[in-house]
Amino acid sequence: MSLVAEAFVTQLAAAEPWPENAALYQQLKEEQILLSDNASSLAVQAFLQMCNLPIRVICRANAEYMSPSGKVPFIHVGNQVVSELGPIVQFVKAKGHSLSDGLDEVQKAEMKAYMELVNNMLLTAELYLQWCDDVTVEEITHPRYGSPYPWPLNRILSYQKQWEVRRKMKAIGWAGKTLEQVLEDVDQCCHALSQRLGTQPYFFNKQPTELDALVFGHLFTILTTQLITDELSEKVKNYSNLTAFCRRIEQQYFEGHDKDCSTIAARSSKKSLLR
Repeated sequence: MSLVAEAFVTQLAAAEPWPENAALYQQLKEEQILLSDNASSLAVQAFLQMCNLPIRVICRANAEYMSPSGKVPFIHVGNQVVSELGPIVQFVKAKGHSLSDGLDEVQKAEMKAYMELVNNMLLTAELYLQWCDDVTVEEITHPRYGSPYPWPLNRILSYQKQWEVRRKMKAIGWAGKTLEQVLEDVDQCCHALSQRLGTQPYFFNKQPTELDALVFGHLFTILTTQLITDELSEKVKNYSNLTAFCRRIEQQYFEGHDKDCSTIAARSSKKSLLR
C-alpha cells in the first residue's frame, strides 16, 4: 500500500466512532510484565480513562512481539493497531478526543517538555534498573521476562533484550552511571515535577492532560512495584504532592470502573496507595 493510500485509510479509520470492543495489549500481569512496560501501559490506560474511552486490557505473553513497534502497550481499535502513548494520543485526537485542546501554544510546548523529561529520566531510570543493575537483573528481570518460555529460550530472549537495552544505555551515556547517580536523576526529575504541580490538582490546573496520564503511569507503578529495595519508591515518596496526585487519579479514574482496566493495584505486588 502506498503512503497516500495508507494515510487515506488512516483518515477513514479516525473518522469512525470509538468502538466498545477496543483492546489494549500488554504482557502477562502477574508473572511477566516489567516495571517500565507496566508504567507505560498504565499511562495509556489513564489517558484513555481521562478521555472517557472504554478499553479492555488483554494480557499476552508475546505482546511485545505482536506490537508494530516492538513496544508495549498497543491498542487494537477497529482495523487499526497503534503502539506507545505518543502515537495513541495522536490517533485518539484524530477521532475527536483531546485532553490538551484547552491549552495555549506556550502551555502545549511546556507540556511536551515535561513529557520529554519523564521519558528521558524516569523511563530511562526504570530501564537501567531492570537491565543494568546486576542484582535486579538476576533476581527479578530475567526470571520475569523469560517466564512464559521454556529453557533455553527464556534465557536467550532475556539476554538478547538485555544486550539491546545496555547498547541503548551506552549510546545515551547512561552505561557508566552508578545506581546512586540514577537515583539522583530520579530525584531531580521528581523535584521538577513537584515544583510544576505545586498545589494544583493537575499539572495544568483543574483538568488533566496527557502529561498527567504519563506522570501517573510512571509514579504509581514505581510506588506500587516490589523491587529489591525501596530506594526508587522512596524518591517519589519524598514529594507529598506527587503521592497525593497519584491517589487523586487512582480514585477518580480507576476505582469502581470495569475491572479489566481499573484494578491497577492488582498489576503489582504491593497494595494500592489508598489502602
